[in-house]
Amino acid sequence: MTITPEKIAASNKVAVESLLNVSATALSSAERLAALNLNTARSLIEDSLANLKALAEAKDPQAFAALQGSFVQPGTEKLVAYYRGVYEIATQNQEEITKLLETQFAELNKNLNTALDDAAKSAPAGSDIAISAVKSALAAANSTYDSVSKAARQVVDIAEANVTTATNAAVKAVGSTAKAARKSA
Repeated sequence: MTITPEKIAASNKVAVESLLNVSATALSSAERLAALNLNTARSLIEDSLANLKALAEAKDPQAFAALQGSFVQPGTEKLVAYYRGVYEIATQNQEEITKLLETQFAELNKNLNTALDDAAKSAPAGSDIAISAVKSALAAANSTYDSVSKAARQVVDIAEANVTTATNAAVKAVGSTAKAARKSA
């Protein structure tokens, strides 16, 4: 196996492209997170001003208390929506970077197998056992990586389902509490 300047240049080009792809993905996620934060802040200010105006126009203490209770549910829903947005951005970023890394990992495996095949062609007699052992170890490592990757995806899916269920339950509980508070006011 001969390492030529062209192979080194091609390898460097792939590494730089991979770094640029990861950087672009991270920057895109940062932009989306900044937009989410800006929109959430804008909405919070607008809602706060509207709520203050409504409270200032309340005619009696019961109306004031009822208004306060009516602000809880929408505020909670917006808070949950914000955290869902942050979670989605983070999850999408992680998925995109994972795909990029998996592509690089597959390319590395392909290159290693090609290098081993090239080495086998020019290796002295009897070295085929060592090359087979290295290929077997590489296959075992790939299998382990696949198993761990699948298990990690299952854990993420389960955690995501649990977070969604807990979030929905919390929103419903706050809604019920707010309704009960308005009725008693």
